[in-house]
Amino acid sequence: MTFLDELGRFLGSENVREQLGRNLLEHCYLALLPLVLGVVLAIGAGWLGRGRRRMRGALFVVGNVLYTIPSLALFLVIPGIIGTKITSSVNVVLALTIYTTALLVRPVLDALDNVPAHVVASATALGYRPARRFLAVELPLAVPVLAAGVRVASVSNISLVSVGALIGTGGLGVLFTDGFQRTYFAPIVVGIVLTVLLALVVDVLLVALRRVLTPWDRTAPTRAEVTAA
Repeated sequence: MTFLDELGRFLGSENVREQLGRNLLEHCYLALLPLVLGVVLAIGAGWLGRGRRRMRGALFVVGNVLYTIPSLALFLVIPGIIGTKITSSVNVVLALTIYTTALLVRPVLDALDNVPAHVVASATALGYRPARRFLAVELPLAVPVLAAGVRVASVSNISLVSVGALIGTGGLGVLFTDGFQRTYFAPIVVGIVLTVLLALVVDVLLVALRRVLTPWDRTAPTRAEVTAA
């Protein structure tokens, strides 16, 4: 039997296709919920570190330390700390939220640093209080730089969710463990393809969201670009 025959037989099962759909949805949940939570926490950390040198340095150190912890070790340690079952999806969500926050702290601070000082000064002169100025002026102007970091974090999360299959959680990682255990390459290849496609789709959606949030950052196409199109 060739590999294509094996792949066709694997995908030809209705039960397998239904399971693939469930695994894909669970993978999205386990990857994207921590992304949203991590972005919110990283923005909060950026608010704390903005203009505070010592706080900024401490955030960098903590973020670097947390991000160097192996993901599998963190998946195993969290249940002992919060009392969940080792196979609970909460462990993966919490671990990836920690990783996302640690990964985005520096991009958030860099993005806020790129906000023009004269714009911040103008908002202050108009009577904006610090919290309102941050949410209404600084944060929106930081989106173009911050978006690049969020795109990296999304790919990282989609990849790391697969590791959770080693402790019994779902997602597309189940296809890898199943294939390795049975020396069956079809689910492994399908898992890789679906993971890559999911990462590409999420990346495209994040680019579209960035364009929606920053309409002022769009540039009109030049005559050369129009001609080339």
